[in-house]
Amino acid sequence: MASRKAEQQSSAPAAAKKTAQSSGKVPLAQRRKARTLILQALYQWHIGKSEPLEIEAQFHEQNGGKIDWQYFSEVFLEIPKQQEVLDQHIVPLLDRKLAALDPVERALLYLGTFELANRIDIPYRVVINECVELAKIFGATESHKYINGVLDKLAATLRPVELSGKKSTAHKSPGT
Repeated sequence: MASRKAEQQSSAPAAAKKTAQSSGKVPLAQRRKARTLILQALYQWHIGKSEPLEIEAQFHEQNGGKIDWQYFSEVFLEIPKQQEVLDQHIVPLLDRKLAALDPVERALLYLGTFELANRIDIPYRVVINECVELAKIFGATESHKYINGVLDKLAATLRPVELSGKKSTAHKSPGT
């Protein structure tokens, strides 16, 4: 009887973890790690011109730990496929040619633009914040400000409903 109870207790966390992941509740740290790896994989794709599937396999092989691998694969493999569409969103907002951007900045803009356009389940503020934080770690000294500015403008275009909801509640007086 005691061993059955211990078995049930030991399998409970595993079952809870499976339920959490299958219901879309991935721990924030795992999603952040996935974004970090996506940035690095996009950088490698841009610099090395390797095939995305090869890069994906390499990253799976070289990185262990708790990572939202489903998210990594979904986002990383889709960005190269959607590069032209993403470029159409990004280029009008730039103050220089896309080719003149630092490869880290370009990768972050691709990541942020992809998430704003395709992952409406992620609030635009989270998308921008995550890219800004990655820019602070991996980018040039002031690149986080540039990333913030471009993605903020892009959010107005790609997430107008989300932003209009924010503005309408921000302008209400306390009595309404």
